[in-house]
Amino acid sequence: MKKMRLALIAGGKSSEREVSLKSGDQVYKALDKNKYDIQRYDPSTDLERLVREAPELDAALIIMHGRGGEDGTVQGLLELLGVPYQGSGVLASALGMNKELSKTLYQLAGLKVPRALVFTQAAAPSPREIEATLSLPVVIKPVNEGSSIGVTIARTQEELAAGLKTAFGYDYRVLVEEFIAGVEVTGGVLGNDSPQALPLVEIVPSSDYIFFDYEAKYKPGATTEICPARLNLELSQTAQQCALTAHQALGCRGYSRTDMRIRDGEVYVLETNTIPGMTATSLFPQAAQAMGLEFPALLDTLIKLALE
Repeated sequence: MKKMRLALIAGGKSSEREVSLKSGDQVYKALDKNKYDIQRYDPSTDLERLVREAPELDAALIIMHGRGGEDGTVQGLLELLGVPYQGSGVLASALGMNKELSKTLYQLAGLKVPRALVFTQAAAPSPREIEATLSLPVVIKPVNEGSSIGVTIARTQEELAAGLKTAFGYDYRVLVEEFIAGVEVTGGVLGNDSPQALPLVEIVPSSDYIFFDYEAKYKPGATTEICPARLNLELSQTAQQCALTAHQALGCRGYSRTDMRIRDGEVYVLETNTIPGMTATSLFPQAAQAMGLEFPALLDTLIKLALE
């Protein structure tokens, strides 16, 4: 049987480059070499080669996070080159990266979201004004970043001022939202025309971390992840439906992972990852494994969905 010629795209120039490269290494190891002839590309150095070799490629796996990979840019290039790829297209990828626009679409779809303010640095309200509107604590986020890059929690006006400075170092537009104290879960979705909600993963950062920040995400042992989440059946089903609704509201395809917090029995949608972390121990593969889909089989499934 002829092997499928597969592009494995990882790396890039975003602040999540190292995570992308590590994910790419694990994906490469897990792919069945009897099925796939795998060509690796790093967009920071190999774009010309990717364009040149595109006519020989059958499909691509984009294992990238953050700007220049998860935001629709690489997806647009592959569209122009006629190479099928896993996951969401240009528009859904861009929407998923933009926390402001995705929040608007969640609300239009009937989902609960934390109260928030969005502004540029030139039009930024004072910490006192933000506290008067949202109360403290608040979460401060660059509008267009992933992996909690540039995200802080502020419990005082001094921390709020410092957090705004940090966030504006990553983006010209910043979102400040109320902090939802409660159980943090993430919900994976898999499929194209008939997407399926995966078992929820509960995220419990150690006492060393205020929230699931960049270090808590990637430092071994920093976070306890429980799958399936310790929720009753009704609440689990509600949160899974929220993940499905968020996936569809953004126009995602293939797969996604939506982060949520649960307070007083209410599910609040935070954001959607259109290219979830893809090491064997990442949250989405853990959820897939819980329903019987091991990591190599999950990658096969994503490639089949790309070819649809």
